[in-house]
Amino acid sequence: MPGRDLGPVGFVGLGKMGAPMLWHLLASGLAVTAFDSDRERLASLASEWPQNLRAAASLAELADCDTVITMLPNSRVTNQVLVDGEDALIHVLHPDALVIDMGSSDPVETTRLAALLEAAGLRLLDAPVSGSVAKAESGQLSIMVGGDSDLLERARPLLEVMGSVILPTGRVGSAHAMKALNNYVYAAGLLASCEALLAVRAMGLDAETFVDILNASSGRNVATETKLRQFILSGSFSGGFSLPLQAKDLATAKRLGDSAGLDMPQLSRVASLWSGAVAVLPAEADNTAIYRYLETLQTIPEPQ
Repeated sequence: MPGRDLGPVGFVGLGKMGAPMLWHLLASGLAVTAFDSDRERLASLASEWPQNLRAAASLAELADCDTVITMLPNSRVTNQVLVDGEDALIHVLHPDALVIDMGSSDPVETTRLAALLEAAGLRLLDAPVSGSVAKAESGQLSIMVGGDSDLLERARPLLEVMGSVILPTGRVGSAHAMKALNNYVYAAGLLASCEALLAVRAMGLDAETFVDILNASSGRNVATETKLRQFILSGSFSGGFSLPLQAKDLATAKRLGDSAGLDMPQLSRVASLWSGAVAVLPAEADNTAIYRYLETLQTIPEPQ
């Protein structure tokens, strides 16, 4: 159980990842005030945890929180919650309150937000997570943390409830930068795995055997271990990470490369393919549906 000197805790954003992360905080015995734009979802969670979850009707009800965790889909929404909205946290929280942005935000925006919050007497850590919904549910996320080391130690008891690996990355914004680049590497592995699987099927070879070979050989990666058989061969395409969010992370990674003056041709190609998939697939499509998009780019001959 976290130490008892943490003070009141707030949580904003109860999506696929945020809800199980909040669950672990509540299960540890912490009292949490939570806010989400989906009032029904929030009310449902509050009914499950009547002793220590308070459902906030507005961000203003987080005013007494010493620490607020946000788990939001992008920088636009995060900015609205932190600084842009009428009841944004910058207008609500007391001096020295700590905000922990655990979503996959744009690192440039994160750096800008840190300066705005600091001018208002608030502190910011960027602490994006890596891991599936299943990892969030088991409390085994990997958490990258950018910001002052004293703030990390202040936040560590909370982070350790939600994750099994805590990785300091340096200055504020650095964790969001590394998260975007990590997601590029993941996306490249998934894309290569899907292309190879298309080739195997086009040649009439056994797809299940091919996945076994990948996972016993040098081609093994997170996608081959946790996506191909479970969500692509099964046809469910329900891995728990949306295709638009993956595309957003790739666009962020590309901007980082461009700002560093780097020529990253594979990143450009991967980002372009995901952008194309977003344009034609349903808005709620899972990132594993990139396989379906690749199918549309070619006519696959019938196996001989």
